Amino acid sequence: MNTKGIILAGGSGSRLYPTTAVFSKQLQPIYDKPLIYYPLATLMLAGIREILIISTPQDTPNFERLLGDGSQWGVHIEYKVQAAPKGIAEAFIYGREFIGNDQVCLILGDNVFYGKLDFLREAIQTNEGGTIFGYRVQDPERYGVVEFGEGGQVVSIEEKPQNPKSNYAIPGLYIFTSDVTDIAPDVRPSQRGEVEITEVHSAYLRQNRLKVQLMGRGIAWLDTGTPESMLEASTFIHAIEKRQGTKIACLEEIALQMKFINRETFLKTVHALPKSSYREYCLMIADEMQEDW
Repeated sequence: MNTKGIILAGGSGSRLYPTTAVFSKQLQPIYDKPLIYYPLATLMLAGIREILIISTPQDTPNFERLLGDGSQWGVHIEYKVQAAPKGIAEAFIYGREFIGNDQVCLILGDNVFYGKLDFLREAIQTNEGGTIFGYRVQDPERYGVVEFGEGGQVVSIEEKPQNPKSNYAIPGLYIFTSDVTDIAPDVRPSQRGEVEITEVHSAYLRQNRLKVQLMGRGIAWLDTGTPESMLEASTFIHAIEKRQGTKIACLEEIALQMKFINRETFLKTVHALPKSSYREYCLMIADEMQEDW
């Protein structure tokens, strides 16, 4: 089954004002790369090559300038303008034509994942309706919380519960079969005036078609919704990159490793980059992988 990807990179960014007064949160740096690079890297590492980015009228041109059509990384990127931020589930309304009859993986543009993505690849292969993920946290009352039974079947979902039924929060990463494009338009806006993603989850839950895949200890999930969490994410990325001498979410490197592009395209793309530490790293990768070509 073919799987397409959507990155929802809209929102007003009010919690990060005034840094978001000119351009969106997803274009802000997480250490040495724009935030949008990290969810894009997650989709690419999961083997997804057809990607739709949904953003605001003012920010969509910035994403187009930054990412282009994705051909330099061997992927195809399309864009849709979301007139106003009216809920996560609106992504499936805006993305209906893009999704078509394919499965879709939605990732929020401010979510950073680090670690082996076997859990995501497995979920993509085994999904038969909706798949959400559970990440153990100390403060589940701050998040949407999933209660699950045997075999990963979801028992209940609660949004910011006072008495959480588990310690597993639901990150901004979801997989759905193509019928999500029929379910989302039927969701009535909440009191906040938004098409809530939890209502889509509930629709699959009523059909006994919603599963949860737990993320293990080797996975780091960073939500970058506040200035503090942006700083924490940058510090985390910096520490790993400095320690290991590698870069996280280097899209050129990922494209080469995933065999989305060949050596010639890789070198052409890298040589076109401005002189920077990012370019120097890519050239180092080219030298290190010389024996494998």
